[in-house]
Amino acid sequence: MSGILEGKRILITGVLMESSIAFHTAKLAQEQGAEIILTAFPRPSLTERIARKLPKPVKVLELDVSNPEQLAGIADQVREHLPTLDGIVHSIGFAPQDALGGNFLDTPWESVATAMHVSAYSLKSLTTALLPLMQDGGSVVGLTFDAQYAWPQYDWMGPAKAALESTNRYLARYLGDRDIRCNLISAGPIGSMAAKSIPGFGDLADTWNHRSPLKWDLSDPEPAGRGIVALLSDWFPKTTGEIIHVDGGLHAIGA
Repeated sequence: MSGILEGKRILITGVLMESSIAFHTAKLAQEQGAEIILTAFPRPSLTERIARKLPKPVKVLELDVSNPEQLAGIADQVREHLPTLDGIVHSIGFAPQDALGGNFLDTPWESVATAMHVSAYSLKSLTTALLPLMQDGGSVVGLTFDAQYAWPQYDWMGPAKAALESTNRYLARYLGDRDIRCNLISAGPIGSMAAKSIPGFGDLADTWNHRSPLKWDLSDPEPAGRGIVALLSDWFPKTTGEIIHVDGGLHAIGA
């Protein structure tokens, strides 16, 4: 029986650790029949080492999504290995340390701008850079952390994720006539490299121990990866501009 991504070609960003959602997305995508290519920054060599644990060999390209020159050349680099793309996975987020950990009122604009550029605007810039490879439509899937709420210690990454969610809706609006779907997975907390950079992450994540209807496992990124793979597949042919929650149901619970 063929997989739900059989014959599809997918570019995946953000594979930094074996514990990351992006890594499990890449693994599941290969298992479901996709050809994949990875991008990495700032240490492609780290991603290359982690990629050796995937079921099949994969090419890793360096890409800083805040670098216009690298973005301008990424389609040609991808084309050397894959002639077209059917999907893009945006698993990129960054905020300087002074934009996190309770420093919200004192964070300078320069740090806020960095968080917005890397974590939100890059969804648009990465997608448009790769549009020449998506002439037959496709699916763009990003990762968010529910921006409806002001989370403790999360600070300016909250507004950055809110901007990401809005950017997703506008991409859906403007790319629908190209048959390109744009959706987000809103995942619960995972003990990834990005999470460990957030001061007080353990206290934030502890919310899931008390409010999540379904038991949540901080060490299991596979449910979110499965959600991404499903959105990359043809099983959501008319879903775009959406945020799918893979958070154990916590988003639906008031207290």
